[in-house]
Amino acid sequence: MSHFFLYITAALYAIATVIYTAYLFTRKDGTVIVARNIFLAAFASHTVTFISRWFEAGRTPATSLHESLTFFSWLVALLYVAILLKYKQKALGAFVTPFVLFLLITASFLPREIIPLPPVLESFWLPVHVALAFLGNAFFAVAFFLGIMYVIQERYLKSRKLRGLYFVLPSLDMIDELNYKCLQYGFALLTIVIITGAVWSEHALGSFWLWRPRQIWSLITWFLYAALLHGRITSGWRGKKAAILSGVAFIVLLGSFILINLVAGGAHGLSR
Repeated sequence: MSHFFLYITAALYAIATVIYTAYLFTRKDGTVIVARNIFLAAFASHTVTFISRWFEAGRTPATSLHESLTFFSWLVALLYVAILLKYKQKALGAFVTPFVLFLLITASFLPREIIPLPPVLESFWLPVHVALAFLGNAFFAVAFFLGIMYVIQERYLKSRKLRGLYFVLPSLDMIDELNYKCLQYGFALLTIVIITGAVWSEHALGSFWLWRPRQIWSLITWFLYAALLHGRITSGWRGKKAAILSGVAFIVLLGSFILINLVAGGAHGLSR
């Protein structure tokens, strides 16, 4: 059942992507309203997909790469919905939607069989740890797209050629403010994830830190974002520099996540 809704979800996101892209060029309010409504329909179908997989697996569906990408994309979409409701940032959908679609398409080509959890993962820590981890990653993903928007908008302003995307993108101050908030929330969640992961590791394996690939890369990512936030607070790293650095940190985060799942077998090398 979850596979059926996955295809519907991907199709709706694909339509929303096309219409959001059209909005960037036409700048018509009617176009973005249609794109938003289709995105919300896709998100609703995405939610059904996730819940269906949860019932099929009988556990939190975020241990295989297929499940992880589906869950991660759902949280990115959820975060965009929250930003849309609170800040009315319509243009952000043109950047978020293709990414969500890409994750779902990738997930659709991956093995979908339900893999039994190894005993070490059968814990109440699993849904808590996984949900916090992917939500933090979702905040970092949105910060990445806001950084892209900042670089584009700044280029228009510096060239003094106010055309194209300039008229649909938010102001630099708004983009920078949202980027900073996403970085703060993402960093706080990543810190909690590392701490709870260490506690879980000690409870299940008898050691707080085992130097597994996911632990190592989580720590590297933590230091990257810590340096970025420290630079913003103490050295005034704002705007383009902060946008580029947040992009680098997110690419490291996403790349390490995918590679670890493909090479080590699961986020911690324990799911196979």
